[in-house]
Amino acid sequence: MDKGSRRMLQVGVGLAGLAIIASACGSSTKSSSSSPASTTGGSSSSSSGSSSAGASLTGVGYTTPTAPSGAKISGGTVTFTEGPGAQPDYIFPMTSAQVCGTNNIDQFSALLYRPLYWFGNNYSPTVDYSYSIGQAPVFSNGDKTVTITLNNWKWSDGEPVQAYNVEMWVNLYKANPSSNYCGYVPGYFPDNVVSMSSPNPQTVVFNLNKAYNPEWFLYNELSQITPLPLAWDRTSLSQSPPTTVSASMPDSTKAGAEAVYTFLDAQSKDVATYNSSPLWSVVDGPFKLQSLSTTGEVTMVPNPSYSGSPKPTISKFVEVPFTADTAVFNELRSGGPSALTIANLPSQYAPQLSTVESEGYTDNQAASYSFNYFPLNLNNPTVGPIFRQLYFRQALQHLVDQNGWIDAFLNKTAVATYSPIPASPASPLASFDATVNPYPFSTADAASLLTSHGWKVVPNGQTTCTDPGTGPTQCGAGITQGEGISFNIDYQSGVSTLQSEMNDLEAQAKKVGISINLTTHTFNQVISTATQCQPTQATCKWTAENWGAGWIYAPDFLPTGEELFQAGASANYSNYSNTQMNSLIAATVYGSASQEKQAITAYAQFAEQHLPVVYGPTSIGTYQGDAGTLVSNKLGGYTPNAFGYMTPENWYLTK
Repeated sequence: MDKGSRRMLQVGVGLAGLAIIASACGSSTKSSSSSPASTTGGSSSSSSGSSSAGASLTGVGYTTPTAPSGAKISGGTVTFTEGPGAQPDYIFPMTSAQVCGTNNIDQFSALLYRPLYWFGNNYSPTVDYSYSIGQAPVFSNGDKTVTITLNNWKWSDGEPVQAYNVEMWVNLYKANPSSNYCGYVPGYFPDNVVSMSSPNPQTVVFNLNKAYNPEWFLYNELSQITPLPLAWDRTSLSQSPPTTVSASMPDSTKAGAEAVYTFLDAQSKDVATYNSSPLWSVVDGPFKLQSLSTTGEVTMVPNPSYSGSPKPTISKFVEVPFTADTAVFNELRSGGPSALTIANLPSQYAPQLSTVESEGYTDNQAASYSFNYFPLNLNNPTVGPIFRQLYFRQALQHLVDQNGWIDAFLNKTAVATYSPIPASPASPLASFDATVNPYPFSTADAASLLTSHGWKVVPNGQTTCTDPGTGPTQCGAGITQGEGISFNIDYQSGVSTLQSEMNDLEAQAKKVGISINLTTHTFNQVISTATQCQPTQATCKWTAENWGAGWIYAPDFLPTGEELFQAGASANYSNYSNTQMNSLIAATVYGSASQEKQAITAYAQFAEQHLPVVYGPTSIGTYQGDAGTLVSNKLGGYTPNAFGYMTPENWYLTK
């Protein structure tokens, strides 16, 4: 996503990075790591065109499955590292903003409940129809009608996957879109579906309110759909699950659909019932849930009724929970591939990579199609007026020492990030030079921006507004005489590299008289706090939330900005609103296919300059921001998915 989904909040920087992770709240302690300022020359400004080479973004297994020399064995257990403190805690695939992370989607529900369309196989950020329930959509009526034919697919209870199951997703989404799903953008899906019909059980027809770019509609609208089973169309467990589709199904009315959603959402939040629930046992993916422990260990086994190909050949797929990235490394060194088949190596351990590989691993340095950022709450009633000033966001970005962090904390296993366009893997759908830094690290430049906009800068003291007002050289609307700049950054716990980064940002901010208070919470707590809100709401008191990895493009796979930065979008956690940004985004949605790359470039350039979020270095790692993904030399059939999805149905073990 990647609070991503639509945020798919990827799991944390250097720990595991779609967002990732013991609920320890309080001020962070200073890291013993060297200050990145010494790496980049303190507050001196580098040239505006500079960028860190960072990670090479090259590695094994990009497009060719691993093929160990040993003989293939039947069955066996494959284990995978969950991000520290980022165990799955939501199984229903219609994820709201509070639970929209790779831990719940890529690494959990998508293995049980297959999306209508599948993307990212063989490290290519493109659609793969051979893995999809839906056949290639057909656009007609001037691109205002979309017809989807479903492949022959079955649920584990014997029911066929039919048009009704797609329509149920849309009905539940439409019932309350801004709350029910984290990818909602007002005016887009499902608002743009005027009507839908099923001329036969295997065909769904959407009639749209206007013409859309077919490529965009497939990659960013149809991509959201996950068919839902007939057995879920009820409002309580005391009701018998329906066995036939009728015109009076609960989801057929808005009120009924919202009641169904409310029931499923409540059941999904009751994690302790997953193992015994009659709901979640009905799957159409390659695996089914065998157990989820109280510590977050997930055990999945093959779904014998899986309709797709290939069928799973391993006996079990186990996701292993951790509380901190040090625990991941210790498990790697003590147990090796016998304990962890696929492991995310935390960035701070990159210097010991060769030692870990000697245990029997190969390091895959493929990165997910993602970019790292954290949001400032522009609607916070206290500090929001400061955050809304472009000059302040520019000043803050100047304090983010990306090159220094990459060298000192991330061991060159990340790339500097200046825009929402990922540096890797290359996409045939977008073309943008993401290597130029418009706001290089410089405390001097940060101080100059504040001074030129009505602030008295007091290094290591309290900078205050001395010229309130809305003129070009004044502090800006809503900022008062004598007001200082002080705010909290809450970030993911258990990730030492992220702690070091935030400690350094706090130190650099002090040099220009900005006070940053640091607190930590688990990944799940951080992403649930960073939500869209209005200043009058109690939920709008947060100021900045950093889950450590930003956004992975899934299940909106085209790198356009309608769900991230368009006013009112559910994943617009900054509460950012800009008319020009809205227009540039619209051009990527409604423009012709031949102009799509140019439209994406124009949008990306504005997002790079206007800073709707704070950009940070994007770590490599397919499943989370890491030094790489360690793959056992005895695991065959493995290739990274560009969006961090998992395909253990392809994997096998060898002797």
